[in-house]
Amino acid sequence: MKAAVKRPVQLKLKRVMDIAVSLAGLALLSVPMAVVAAVIKLESPGPALLKQKRAGQGGKLFVLYKFRSMREAEPGREAHEQRVTPFGTFIRRWRVDELPQLFNVLKGDMSLVGPRPTLPYQVERYNEFQRRRLEAKPGITGWAQIHGDRSLTWPERIELDVWYVDNWSLALDIRILFITPLALLRIRKVNAETGPPEDKISKI
Repeated sequence: MKAAVKRPVQLKLKRVMDIAVSLAGLALLSVPMAVVAAVIKLESPGPALLKQKRAGQGGKLFVLYKFRSMREAEPGREAHEQRVTPFGTFIRRWRVDELPQLFNVLKGDMSLVGPRPTLPYQVERYNEFQRRRLEAKPGITGWAQIHGDRSLTWPERIELDVWYVDNWSLALDIRILFITPLALLRIRKVNAETGPPEDKISKI
C-alpha cells in the first residue's frame, strides 16, 4: 500500500482500531451471532460456519470465515441459486453472513476496511494493474462497497480498490466505516445472487 508506506504511525493505529472494534463487535454481537448459527442449523443440515480459502495481502492465502447461506449440493439440483436457503438470502442481503470475518480481523488476516478478499483462481487471472489491489490487507467493507458494491462491474471495482490503495489514510478508513451502514441500506435492493457474471467479482 503506497500511501501506507508514508504513514507508518497511521498504519499501526489502523491495526489498533481493527483489534479494538473487532473485539467490541464480537462481544456485542455474540448472542445475535449464536442465534444466526442456530437458525442456519435448523433450516438445513451442515455446519453453520464455513471456512474458505481467500487471497489476502500480497496474494497470501488465508482461511476466511462466513455463515453458511446455502444447502449442500444434491444430485440433480441444477441451479446454483436454488441452493440458497430463505434465511441465507436474508443474511446475504444484509451482509450478516460476513460477521464471522471479525475473527479474521482479530487474527490479522483482514482489516475492517480494504478491498474484498477474492478467490485464488481470480488472483491467478490478475494483470499487473489488478494485482495492485493486493497491496492492501483485505477488508470487511471498502471504498468499492460504499460506491455500488455488487452493482459495479469488475473493472469498476478494480479502479476503486486501486484508488483506495493509492489514497489510503486512517481518516479515509473511518469515513468508510461511518458511510457503510447508509450505503448498505441504499444498495440492498440488489438480489442475493450466488454467482457473479464473468465481468463481476464474487461478493465474497
